[in-house]
Amino acid sequence: MKHRGAYLLIIIVIIGAGLLSRKLPLAYFIGDVLYATMIYFILRIFSPASRMSYCALISITTCFAIEFSQLYQQPWANELRATWIGRHILGSGFLWTDLIALAAGVFLGWLPDKTLNIQNRG
Repeated sequence: MKHRGAYLLIIIVIIGAGLLSRKLPLAYFIGDVLYATMIYFILRIFSPASRMSYCALISITTCFAIEFSQLYQQPWANELRATWIGRHILGSGFLWTDLIALAAGVFLGWLPDKTLNIQNRG
């Protein structure tokens, strides 16, 4: 249970950094990296006993699915993406470079998790 608390704290810091990153020149790249890292740690909260590599795979699959969903341009989907929460969760426009940022973000979540071995062994 103590690891979930650490993951939650990491997520809160990532959200704060992501919102602050909007003021930086590479805001969208940095935001995508942080978004993917956050997704990784959210999965670790809900499934701390799962293998870290499995959480990384599910994270990258989820992030890529959300990115590719931006190619779907129906009015109802665009209206959802136009809201504040929709824009922050679903994004607003597909870019191939975002896939690189998302992969980097999952890696940046997995690497310290693996290195520090913050996983629940019980």
